[in-house]
Amino acid sequence: MNIQATDKMDFKQKIRELIEQSVARNPDLFILDLNIGPERNVSLIIDGYRPVPLSECMRISREVESAMEAEDEDFALTVGTFDVSQWFTDRRQFPKNIGRQLQVQTSGGTHEGRLVETNDTAIVLEQKVREPKPVGKGKHTVIKRLEIPYEQISKAKVKLQF
Repeated sequence: MNIQATDKMDFKQKIRELIEQSVARNPDLFILDLNIGPERNVSLIIDGYRPVPLSECMRISREVESAMEAEDEDFALTVGTFDVSQWFTDRRQFPKNIGRQLQVQTSGGTHEGRLVETNDTAIVLEQKVREPKPVGKGKHTVIKRLEIPYEQISKAKVKLQF
């Protein structure tokens, strides 16, 4: 292995450790994506158990940049938060979306409903379903609960209501 390859590996390890330490200072935050490009362009996407304020992105960026300046490293760091219009796959993202309408893709198809509960193994959606009346003609609306285990969820997305 040449010196340049070792230097790149050291940079990646160093920046990853600094980012993980900075994010860990706030126990409500977690890393969704960390990408270190070939030109030392570092992109970090974070989310939290509560909404993530801009000040946390700025804090992480300043802490990491300050530590790397002490090492005299040249790089570009972008810190952003999860965009609600994107699909999410990390189970830690479900609890803060309780009460919202979700679209959930599973191996068995797509399900939509209001997220009403999460636990260690599954999520629970409430769905409004039109069913035939038990007596008489016509249909009526009933609310059904659908429990979906995390293992079956490939991705989920908040359905924005307008």
